[in-house]
Order: sequence, then C-alpha cells, then structure tokens
Amino acid sequence: MTAVTIPWLFIFLLFVVAFLYSSVGHGGASGYLALMALFGIAPSMMKSSALIMNVFVSLVAFYEYYKGSHFRWKLFLPFAVASVPFSFLGAYITLDSLLYKKILGAILLFPVLRLIGVFGKGNETEKETNRYWAFIIGAVIGLLSGMIGIGGGIILSPVILLLHWGNMKQTAAVSALFIFVNSVAGLIGLFAKGVIIDPSVYLWVAVAVSGGLAGSYIGSRKLNNPVLKKVLSFVLIIASFKLLTVEVK
Repeated sequence: MTAVTIPWLFIFLLFVVAFLYSSVGHGGASGYLALMALFGIAPSMMKSSALIMNVFVSLVAFYEYYKGSHFRWKLFLPFAVASVPFSFLGAYITLDSLLYKKILGAILLFPVLRLIGVFGKGNETEKETNRYWAFIIGAVIGLLSGMIGIGGGIILSPVILLLHWGNMKQTAAVSALFIFVNSVAGLIGLFAKGVIIDPSVYLWVAVAVSGGLAGSYIGSRKLNNPVLKKVLSFVLIIASFKLLTVEVK
C-alpha cells in the first residue's frame, strides 16, 4: 500500500497518536502499529515503519523534556545499557503478528489499572534506583522491543512509576531517550536482516514529527503531573484496545 492510497483519516489519526504519545515522552510505536493494522497496511512494512517514526518522535520528545531539566542520566543508563543490545537481537526474532499484538495489548492493561488507582493511588515519592533490577528490566524490555517493533517506553514508564524511581516528567524524559536508542538498535537489526524501507514512510514521518513537536512541547511545559498521568492512562487504554481487537489482514 502506498501513501497515495492511504485515507486522510489515517494521516489525521497518525498526527493524534504522535501528539498523545509524545506528550508523555513516548515515541508511539504501539499506537502506530495498531493504526496501520486497522487500515490494512501490510505487516511486512509495519514493524520498520513504526520504528522509524518512533526514532523521530521520541527524539523530539526527549529534546523538549531535556530542555525542561527533567532528564536524569542515573535513571536512564542502567536500563539502556542492557536494552540496546537485546533490542538488536530481538529484531531477528519473528513472532506471529496477531500473537504479539494480543500480548502487548494485555500487558498495557496492568499499568493502566495502576495509574488510575485500582492498585492504590500513586505518589511523587522517589526511591533510589536499584541498578541490578534496572539492568534485568532493561534487557527484558529491549528483547520485547526488538521482537514487537516498539521502543519499549510504553512498558518502561509504568515500571518506573510503580517502583517510584522517578516522577511523571522524569519518567517521560527517560522513556523518550530509551525509546530512541532502542528503536535505532531495532532498526539496525532489521537492516541487518535485509529489510527495505517503503517510500510511503517518509510522509508518515513528517506527520508524526509534527504531532510529536506539538505534543512534547505541551507535555513538557504546559501540563502538570496529575494531567500527564491522565493523558498517559488515556494513551495506554487506546493502545491496549486497538491491539486486543485488531485482526491481522
């Protein structure tokens, strides 16, 4: 399917997805994957397309949050050191398209329940990061990221918040760069497998970056932490619903 045959509704929804995800420091790959599946785009180009859009949108989100002094290297590095090589390796593993969407959709329900207070109300109390567990968590998320075709921030963010290793904006900033490095590693793995990028993706990147610029600016400057928590919950619910209900064409 080429960009010419893509409905304008897809382009509009792509902008919305990028806006919502970048507002909380995410690249949006899970949302892009669900959207592409719903519009019947060939699975062969979904994974690489989502990762490419992820690279640009997450970088934009990171820049905005970094300028707002929300980024913490000590929180980022333990996760990234382990996740990057595993993301590269994960790109070599091919899962059934329907299976990985169902698994990811199910996983997203747990952080949603936590963020809306079903497992207790969250707070802004921060604890020291356990580097040992951060390394293990980063490796697992990296492997999943490479296999599924996401940056991993959609999984990392709830983990950091659940363990109280960072507040909402610190989590968003760390997740943005985490997504960027994992997406790059995943793409390198795909290129090593001989995957070729479809020209249609360039238009999608432009739209996604536009939404990412708007969303990350608002998320890093205009919204307070309670609002960001609601936005994040909303984003996760949408992604979970789409992934759980989508059928592979």
